Amino acid sequence: MNTEEKISIDEFDGKRFQIRLVEPQDDKKAILTHYLHNIDNGVSMHFKKDALKILKEYVEYKKQNENISMVAEDALQQLLFEAKNVPFSSPENYNFKFIDLFAGIGGFRLALQNIGGKCVFTSEWNIEAKKTYRENFGEVPFGDITKEYNKNYIPEKFDVLCAGFPCQAFSIAGYQKGFADTRGTLFFDIEQIVKKHKPKVVFLENVKNLVSHDNGNTFKTIIETLEQKLGYKTFAKVLNSSTHANVPQNRERIFIVAFDPNQVKNYAKFEFPNPIKLTKTIHDILDKEKQDDVFYYKKDHQYYPELLKTMLSKDTVYQWRRVYARENKSNLCPTLTANMGSGGHNVPLIIDDFGIRKLTPKECFAFQGYPIEKYIIPKLANSKLYMQAGNSVTTTLIERIGNQIIKVL
Repeated sequence: MNTEEKISIDEFDGKRFQIRLVEPQDDKKAILTHYLHNIDNGVSMHFKKDALKILKEYVEYKKQNENISMVAEDALQQLLFEAKNVPFSSPENYNFKFIDLFAGIGGFRLALQNIGGKCVFTSEWNIEAKKTYRENFGEVPFGDITKEYNKNYIPEKFDVLCAGFPCQAFSIAGYQKGFADTRGTLFFDIEQIVKKHKPKVVFLENVKNLVSHDNGNTFKTIIETLEQKLGYKTFAKVLNSSTHANVPQNRERIFIVAFDPNQVKNYAKFEFPNPIKLTKTIHDILDKEKQDDVFYYKKDHQYYPELLKTMLSKDTVYQWRRVYARENKSNLCPTLTANMGSGGHNVPLIIDDFGIRKLTPKECFAFQGYPIEKYIIPKLANSKLYMQAGNSVTTTLIERIGNQIIKVL
């Protein structure tokens, strides 16, 4: 093959490459990258047929349209190098396998890879989040997990199901019948996958308000479904990133860990991690250099006089509350939320040596535990990046809980 005969995974969804396959156009890269990341283990067989079909079709297309002499084996080696030449490649030696649902930008994956886990399937519907995920892990997530087509690509056997699933309204009809009903919600899709694949562990994360949503009925539905319908033993606890992960962000989340007692005999030994001392401050995360002008409030901004009057300390993070700026007395970053990406003034504020500004997306990623010296933040609109950070899990907290899970596995 000539040196100029190069291909890339990105080319597989190019408009010029239109092939008629069973697979939707958007999922060609997901199939290929999942195959490439599992090429050295038995999981690859689950993706092999469709992946090689796509690759063969593409090589034929390149030969006919660009007059090259490329063969499938050369193409495969190129793509394999590209898929694995990323900041956070899958561990060669792993202790357990997991799937990453509602994957976002890979907070669960980063944490569980750190403790010896191998991701064998991932799903995420948001296009921009998929780009960030692929930049860092070399794998393109499958799309909407509510679609049976995507569920069919989940390998038969894996140990842990991870999901930071969105909380939708749950029907109360089930309670009138005396039993939980999750139909019409995204948790129903998790229920279906658990029922079919029976992983050893189900590891879920959600907002703290899940516990009180609909007078507690939503949370009750989830626990009843896991325990009574699926036969799992559940543990649930609200943990804060500032007290359990040494991250200076006030972020309370509910975590649910459920074990299949038939596969994990000593499930009762599971305990959530204990609190640890917070040694990091916001200054361990905030950039000290001047940031791009887009993050600073100009003096002619309508809110500037009020911000200038209120924001006096460089040792805290502020939030704009419609008509005033609120100081976080705890010297922590307030909870990062997805609506930071919805415009307005939802992004937390600080005062630095150069003026009053918003946190940068990079700082928001760091407040979620991402190793920003290595983690790639792609060139996307800031609004998209803010949303990704706010939607993410705190990776270091996931890792601590993951270690507790591994102890009983």
